[in-house]
Amino acid sequence: MLNFRSVLAVIAIAFGIATTANAQIATSMRPGPQIATTGRGEARVTPDRATIFIGVQSRAVTAAVAAAENARKQRAVLDTLKSLGFAANQLSTANYNVSPEMTYPSAPGQSPRVTGYTVTNTVRVDARRIEDVSKAIDGALAKGANEISSLQFYSSVADSARKAALADAVANARADAEVLARAAGGSLGPLLELSTGSLPVQPLDAPAARVMAAARPTPIEPGEQTVDATVSARWAFVSK
Repeated sequence: MLNFRSVLAVIAIAFGIATTANAQIATSMRPGPQIATTGRGEARVTPDRATIFIGVQSRAVTAAVAAAENARKQRAVLDTLKSLGFAANQLSTANYNVSPEMTYPSAPGQSPRVTGYTVTNTVRVDARRIEDVSKAIDGALAKGANEISSLQFYSSVADSARKAALADAVANARADAEVLARAAGGSLGPLLELSTGSLPVQPLDAPAARVMAAARPTPIEPGEQTVDATVSARWAFVSK
């Protein structure tokens, strides 16, 4: 029979073997050296479409008179836009607002009073050709529009440009990783992880696009959009 000391010895040996095995497993599961890089890419596109917000603002003593005058002018604007070739699905009401105009007396104890009403009706126009932008602006202004609140340019191939920027970002990230691997005396192993931080393409606002409304027809310069993309990547490092 094993005595008590022999039993303890057997347990100790078994524990040592198990501890060694666990250490070997942990070592084998430990990830090897890796190289992590971040790459940035870009692509340039020329906008070929635009969104214009054209408004008619009217003022009168009563809300009803201001609304009637506004409706007459905005109808003329819409009819003109349709005659210029804009389809119904390219025209939509973006905002309609009726607000009182107040006078605030300087003397204490007196209440403010309504002196009139302002009615604003804004239409969104989707231009599918850049050359249609000046036609829409000039035609609307000639028919009573008195607000061009926003003009944004965008590209119909923006998604393709985003994909090209992503590919450029991945290539730059890999090029940096290969430089690091060679400098460290090894080579680049398989790709372990890849993620993107690319942003959706934002419309180009009119101030950056240089809209010059001094002459007729209104000259329009859409400029150029830059589509940016970033990626983060990790590769295994293979030592020589």
